[in-house]
Amino acid sequence: MNILIADDEEYMVKIVKAYFEKEGFTTYTAKDGQEALNMVYNEQIDLAILDWMMPQVSGIEVCKEIKANSTVKVLMLTAKGEIDDELHALQAGADDYVRKPFDPRILLVRAKKMLHLDGQYTFGQIKVDLEAQKIYDTGRDLHVTNKEFQLMKYFVQHEGKVLTRKALLDHVWGFDYFGEERTVDTHIRRLREKIGDNWIKTHRGMGYSFENPDK
Repeated sequence: MNILIADDEEYMVKIVKAYFEKEGFTTYTAKDGQEALNMVYNEQIDLAILDWMMPQVSGIEVCKEIKANSTVKVLMLTAKGEIDDELHALQAGADDYVRKPFDPRILLVRAKKMLHLDGQYTFGQIKVDLEAQKIYDTGRDLHVTNKEFQLMKYFVQHEGKVLTRKALLDHVWGFDYFGEERTVDTHIRRLREKIGDNWIKTHRGMGYSFENPDK
């Protein structure tokens, strides 16, 4: 997972960076809002941790632009302690909000939860349990095959992104797979039969995407 840490407080950035890298995350840093936006558009960022008060472009404006143009998760950091400020951040699209000063361990737990690294993805009545390798619909085990589960896992980890057949084949079947690409279509059809038709969308000539119909 790739984490962007954007803050003009160099000491704080170094501490947060160290905690995340110790847990195996790849980290990118930015000292102002414009640099943060450049990172988001040029790197495969999964979560952006943004300070509210940054030079050039504020964290709130960066958050708005990120949310308008990508599926990157955003966690806002701020020394502001008013409820209205928290509401402002959430209304701008932030997925979570942490007040300064904070314990980096708490920030790490919040980030893992946002990225579903606790092993659970829940979308309405559908739950994907990575540890048990099962998919549930309102608590009922859907009894998916291994390939169906691996497809679903890859989809939910890239929610909203269009994934090509080749990307799905490489990830689920492996780079050394030499069979028909259409096996992806067959497995997706079977997966749809179990979870419902409205979760996985077909993009003709491009591929498939997992979309939460409740959003």
